[in-house]
Amino acid sequence: MDLNTIPLSRSIKQILMMLADALMIVAALAFSFALLGKDFFAQDQRFYFYFSLATTVSILVFIRIGLYRALVLYMGLQSGFLILQSVTIASCLLAASYFFSQTPDSSDLSVLPIFWMIALLLIGGTRFLAKVMLQSLIQNFRPKEPVIIYGAGSSGMQLLVALQSGDQYLPVAFVDDSHIMLGNTVHGIRVYSPNSLYELVESYSVRQILLAIPSATHAERKEILNRLEHLPVHVKTVPDLFDMVSGKVGVDEIRDIDIEDLLGRDIVPPNPELLGACISGQSVMVTGAGGSIGSELCRQIVSISPSRLVLLDSFEFGLYKLEAELLEKLQSIENGSGIEIVSLLGSVGDKLQMENAIKTFDVDTVYHVAAYKQVPMVEKNIVEGVQNNIFGTLVSAQAAEKYEVRNFVLISTDKAVRPTNFMGATKRFAEQVLQALAQKNSATRFSMVRFGNVLGSSGSVVPLFRRQISAGGPVTVTHPEVTRYFMTVQEAAQLVIQAGSMATGGDVFVLDMHEPIKIIDLAKKMVHLMGYEVKDENSYRGDIAIEYTGLRPGEKLYEELLIGESVTGTEHPKIMRAKEETLAWDALEGLLSRLDLACKQIDLKGIRSLLMEAVDGFEPKEEVSDPLWDSAESRADKNLGTKITPLFKDQHKTID
Repeated sequence: MDLNTIPLSRSIKQILMMLADALMIVAALAFSFALLGKDFFAQDQRFYFYFSLATTVSILVFIRIGLYRALVLYMGLQSGFLILQSVTIASCLLAASYFFSQTPDSSDLSVLPIFWMIALLLIGGTRFLAKVMLQSLIQNFRPKEPVIIYGAGSSGMQLLVALQSGDQYLPVAFVDDSHIMLGNTVHGIRVYSPNSLYELVESYSVRQILLAIPSATHAERKEILNRLEHLPVHVKTVPDLFDMVSGKVGVDEIRDIDIEDLLGRDIVPPNPELLGACISGQSVMVTGAGGSIGSELCRQIVSISPSRLVLLDSFEFGLYKLEAELLEKLQSIENGSGIEIVSLLGSVGDKLQMENAIKTFDVDTVYHVAAYKQVPMVEKNIVEGVQNNIFGTLVSAQAAEKYEVRNFVLISTDKAVRPTNFMGATKRFAEQVLQALAQKNSATRFSMVRFGNVLGSSGSVVPLFRRQISAGGPVTVTHPEVTRYFMTVQEAAQLVIQAGSMATGGDVFVLDMHEPIKIIDLAKKMVHLMGYEVKDENSYRGDIAIEYTGLRPGEKLYEELLIGESVTGTEHPKIMRAKEETLAWDALEGLLSRLDLACKQIDLKGIRSLLMEAVDGFEPKEEVSDPLWDSAESRADKNLGTKITPLFKDQHKTID
């Protein structure tokens, strides 16, 4: 039994182990004499004195090199080397005492290697035997869950050692695509072909498969996941190669698979020149910095060594968290102490604040992320959506133009293309604002980057599906035919930075989102890979049901990225430049003035009409509605004496 598990003080446990080792040294020497036909107990007193001295010194050496700090239950290869070192030193001490105690002849010297082997067997063997017995006892009292490790490389071996030392998982097999590994045994676990997966799952009653393939590309991981999808198992993974900086893989690092693996898309390495063109050594501002896309932009920006990063957001807690994260990140970045972080609470619609911020901090580049992006929410809050998405962009862009900011990049959306909802319409109107300003030969290069859904952003379906599956379902999908483009937030931020560097003025950049994905297929794949079966008309015994909730107001079945057909490539293979018609500033200025008045008068129908006039292809499917202002208009129409007071103050202030 492992003395480290007995409820005694640490000192008593160590003393008991020292006594046990001393007895095993005596026993090893006695067996060595017996194998040579000699009587260990017939030696003279001088021999016993020197042998006792050597044994005592050996135990002191064992203490010094840390043999008694190793827990028997968690002994591994490193502990084995420690035992080998200890026994070798003890043998050398015995040899010295043997020479002092008598004059050995050639036959007497053979006792030393025999003693070394027997002592190694007793001191090391008993420890490893105790470890096996303890693991067996733990398994009987707290049964481990059988798992298969996919990947028999170095990461798989590290994971195996960690799992065998723990009390949660019991590795029963390795699976590997390499033909070289097939049939081999690694730490007592055999390596099988992927073709044997079904039989292994059935034979060992496996309910989890752990992926230990951190060096595999996303495309390779997707292929493996497609192979595992139809098995009744929960698939989990260990960190990717870049996260494994410590070189160790443990139970704490096991997690559900990343959605990037389901997409199977590998990120094109960034162009360092494009990354740094608008950032390195410059003062950069990110509006909407506390959001998912804005915060990821900030993380990547600080890694490119700006002189200053200005964070602007009205979300106090998000801004606070991001500031703390970035300040900590700067400590690990070379020359991070030279980067200034400025956090500003405020609104992009506040003209005075925007102008003052850009002037005070001498901003060179603005990434305008601040916007309301949730389609159903903007549908119910049209006035605020217009104020923030359109006039917030206008105020920010004009402030940048006034103080000759070099680059202004708007983060747009695929919902701006032939929109059926107010969110998309406001974003397309904001795009046209920048396109019109660019026609005025401004010193500021205005551009916009349009892309689809960002995984991990607020409102992403992936964490929602994961929560619903973990809760037992149902998984809610709006429509069986709905499809969406997807991109990771890291990839989107990286491409936004590079696209902005290629702007010449008025550019509409479109990111390559690859093929759109059916949401129902994504939901089913996640259900299967979390170890469940879909419950539908074909499988009444399934685990997780999928319910269709119907398209939300303003939602489309399919999203598009291009308004026209004219598109050209750029220096980057995943960034395209679209050529689209737009309004001249004179025409747009009149529309903006009328839209501003409609917002102040809370004229919802007027706002709808103006957006349809300004945004080509905007066809709202629902009648205009706003829970707050519908009631206000109703009271006014009934002549109840209610005066509608605009919530939005006039922002036409200037600073010197």
